[in-house]
Order: sequence, then structure tokens, then C-alpha cells
Amino acid sequence: MSFSVELLGALAAVTTTLCWLPQLFKIVRERQASGVSLATNAALASGVFLWCVYGVLIASWPVIAANAVTLFFILAIVGLKLRYG
Repeated sequence: MSFSVELLGALAAVTTTLCWLPQLFKIVRERQASGVSLATNAALASGVFLWCVYGVLIASWPVIAANAVTLFFILAIVGLKLRYG
């Protein structure tokens, strides 16, 4: 695979992983999560967990790492949603 394709994949992984930080910071800052959908984030966490399993099965560290960090952020959002409603 060419370097430019790998770079594109890495950029996509970083972007989709870090996109959850503004939501997470907003909930922490405001101590309020009424606008966050618990069902959507729980479903998303399930899907991201399955991506992690897939990454393990195909032994792809980029897939595992990106989705593990994403899962951590989403589970943090779910936890904050449960705490702050």
C-alpha cells in the first residue's frame, strides 16, 4: 500500500477519533447532557466495540487503536450522560 493511502487512513482515524472531544469537553464544562442521546451513543459504542474486535481478528493495530480510543471517549460521554442527564 502506498504511503499516501496510509496517510489518508491515519488522517481519517485521527479525525473520527478526536471529533468526540468537543462534545466531551462541553458536557464536563456545563455539567449538563440533556441534549445528548443515550440510545444513539450506546448503539455507537456497541458498533465501535465491534470494530475493535474486528481489528483484533485481522491483527490491525491502526483499527484497534483508533477504535479503542474512540470507544473510551464515547463511553465517557455515556457515563456523563448517565450522571448529568
